[in-house]
Amino acid sequence: MKLSILVPVYNEVATFNRVLKRILDVDYPCEVEVVVVDDGSVDGTGELLDQVDDPRVVIHRHTVNRGKGAAIRTAGSVATGDYMTICDADLEYDPDDIAKLLVPVINGDAEVVYGTRTFSSHTSYSYWYVLGNRGVTTFANVLFNCYISDLETCFKLMPLALYRELDIRSAGFGMEAEVTGKLLRRGYRPYEVPISYRARSRAEGKKLTWRDGVEALWILLRIRLFGRG
Repeated sequence: MKLSILVPVYNEVATFNRVLKRILDVDYPCEVEVVVVDDGSVDGTGELLDQVDDPRVVIHRHTVNRGKGAAIRTAGSVATGDYMTICDADLEYDPDDIAKLLVPVINGDAEVVYGTRTFSSHTSYSYWYVLGNRGVTTFANVLFNCYISDLETCFKLMPLALYRELDIRSAGFGMEAEVTGKLLRRGYRPYEVPISYRARSRAEGKKLTWRDGVEALWILLRIRLFGRG
């Protein structure tokens, strides 16, 4: 088994080196590759990528910023693993938890695994952010008659071939809702594994806004009614 870790990067000069080191330092139970896509960074992140020298790392670049979904689409198109997951380059997620996602797959208990975040006072960005995430997740549960805990989690692990079949078209953060909606409509029920999380502030580069939550609701509704995101 080979795991492709897809890393979208946009203006993450402050955290990228630390994130990449932590990803590569994890003791994985399988072969891994790290596919980094620089989504038009203008803060010096590109120069950091020029210095990467590890055979496990593959780097691609967008000349202009196209959004997280577009970066993941590029990464997924060139990845060579049997399975894939996403790891943002902002240190909100702990790369050590990626190994936890692999356990249910290796044990034969699951094909799709989600890393579920536990929000608390010292790790959440704001009350409204947590409430919005729960609202979007509840909306998906009602639409698809299921029970998942964290629709917007970045840590989604699944076969690479399945991800490509989903044909994710959302260019921005809406890709998280599109992935989950299309999985649920196909009858997949993600196996959930608890993970750690520490939200960053706006000053630290937090990009998600309430508009992304509204977009997620619309994407889920379109998928439920028409089968497309």
